[in-house]
Amino acid sequence: MTETGDRPCDIAAQLRMLEESLLDPTVRRNRERLRALLDADFLEFGSSGRTWTRNTIIELLQLEQRFLPPEIEDFRCVMLSDDVALLTYRTGRSDPDNGERVASLRSSVWTRKSGEWRMRFHQGTRTVG
Repeated sequence: MTETGDRPCDIAAQLRMLEESLLDPTVRRNRERLRALLDADFLEFGSSGRTWTRNTIIELLQLEQRFLPPEIEDFRCVMLSDDVALLTYRTGRSDPDNGERVASLRSSVWTRKSGEWRMRFHQGTRTVG
């Protein structure tokens, strides 16, 4: 149990649900929901090598034409403190244009403020092979 009384397995399940919601095309196009999920100081290092802020990622997702949610594998949650969690996992999906498998290693840092979890940082790194 953490000092707040939450069991780490309950927190992991909640954060996985929140992380998966960010892969839902409906959520990805909902500005209000994204603002609720992403911390004001959110930063992402994308697999493209680009850096995204909360505002830039919200604007980019509004323009997204087609998004096929990937499968999450090897999900892990490590509590860094009572109100900070590190999530790591792999994603994979088949590219609809050529059928090739596209895989990435992912990491996210979630922080809890006023009882609400928000993503503070995310990084995606494409894997080879």
